[in-house]
Amino acid sequence: MAEHKAVKKAKKGILSVVFSRTALVAVLILLQVGVLAALTQWPESLSQYQYLAYMIQTVIQAGVIIYIINTRGNPEVMCTWILLILVFPVFGCLFYIYVRLDLGNRYIGKKLEHEQLQTWPYMRQKKSIIEDLRLSKPANANLAYYMNHQLHYPTYRNTKAEYYKCGEDNFPIFLEELKKAKRFIFMEYFIVAEGRMWGGILEVLKQKAAQGVEVRFMYDGMCSVSLLPYNYPKEIQKLGIQCKMFSPIRPVLTTSQNNRDHRKICVIDGNVGFTGGINLADEYINEKERFGYWKDNAIMIKGDAVRSLTLLFLQMWNVTETGKEDYERYLVPQERELHRELGFITPYGDSPFDKENVGAEVYCHILNHAKKYVHVMTPYLIIDNQMVDTLTRAAKSGIDVKIIMPGIPDKWYAFAVAKTYYRDLISAGVKIYEFTPGFVHSKVFVSDDDTATVGTVNLDYRSLYLHFECGLFFYNNPVVRSVEKDFQETLRQCTSISVSDIKKISPFMMLCGRVLRLVAPLM
Repeated sequence: MAEHKAVKKAKKGILSVVFSRTALVAVLILLQVGVLAALTQWPESLSQYQYLAYMIQTVIQAGVIIYIINTRGNPEVMCTWILLILVFPVFGCLFYIYVRLDLGNRYIGKKLEHEQLQTWPYMRQKKSIIEDLRLSKPANANLAYYMNHQLHYPTYRNTKAEYYKCGEDNFPIFLEELKKAKRFIFMEYFIVAEGRMWGGILEVLKQKAAQGVEVRFMYDGMCSVSLLPYNYPKEIQKLGIQCKMFSPIRPVLTTSQNNRDHRKICVIDGNVGFTGGINLADEYINEKERFGYWKDNAIMIKGDAVRSLTLLFLQMWNVTETGKEDYERYLVPQERELHRELGFITPYGDSPFDKENVGAEVYCHILNHAKKYVHVMTPYLIIDNQMVDTLTRAAKSGIDVKIIMPGIPDKWYAFAVAKTYYRDLISAGVKIYEFTPGFVHSKVFVSDDDTATVGTVNLDYRSLYLHFECGLFFYNNPVVRSVEKDFQETLRQCTSISVSDIKKISPFMMLCGRVLRLVAPLM
């Protein structure tokens, strides 16, 4: 009887997948790709023109490749496109032109640029802070100048920070801070899944909305594929909560589906802000086991720097809005008294439309200006030659460069690609460790006991070039010591990877990694 129920349940599960919106989206997109590919085939009735068609195809192919080579961008991405065009001349050219036109993203990019201009008056940099920073560490003053003048992200003082080394430590604090809200709660997350974590948060949000607190909640549209019903925002809106999906998944082949909102931001009353790697699902608080123990982190800030997280959220929220936002209503006056012991904090965002690779810039800055060590935690290691060179150059210069990777990966193919970088990095002196108990989802760079960044940016192409991301850059803030302490505690649960260990990786896994590395920039 029990076996019969299990079989029935399995059949029901299979049917639900086959007839789900996910399957429909996949089938329709594959159908569109098939039609596009079919249009590139040459009909037999016109075979006498084949030579002429071949010449035209070659000219177009050469023209597109020349254009790619002369375009400003990542060299690895260029090489992948050129390979695609050489292997699939017509389809590759058509696909590149389609992506280059970027029709699905033009509106989003222009609207976000408009919102950034609207928030610029509220994100002007205090000159005294840059002057103080230049006296302390000129290189960080240069980074702060770049962040503000190119991207409108100011550096702040007077901001306390508290670091949480795992989701189960952060969750009760997170709930308590939500319960204290009196004016507004803004939340922007990549993953939301029903369960104990989201259920507890939603209950607080519902209570706060009933008390008259303005609650806005936004999550990435990828959740509609397998985690939440497509009409879930309407269900949440019934509770008095403003809710929306960012870039909902639709059965249409469009470049906008490639740029996901990977940020994790929560702002409460403009006084308290959270970010880090933690999403709103039970595995993030180890209530549910997926890949062994889930090692993640979060960081809470209180003070002046929360202003930037507030504005980052409002910028993204208003990408799909038509009305004018009253930004000043949500901003808290900055403190006049100077608390030097709290150092400097630069909150930053990263967008695929600003032509600035902010996450990569911050990581390379830390590596290039370290004097003693750089310690890294990341779930993925799919990097370009520039990042490889920066990591290896730091190690060859005598800097202690350590990277903690997952021991149990969430995606076998991403792990296979990561393994292809191990030999070059280890041979150059970079030390790589794998977290034995499970999966590392933390995104951390910490250096020299005085500098750190914590946020959402993974060491892979998607985070560094395609997604919307965010993070906090710290200098001389006491929280840096907490980040390094967490790294050392995590390191004690890791296995060191050597060149001999790399030789033990199966030839099939290495072959898969090498092949997938060819297309990694477009994945």
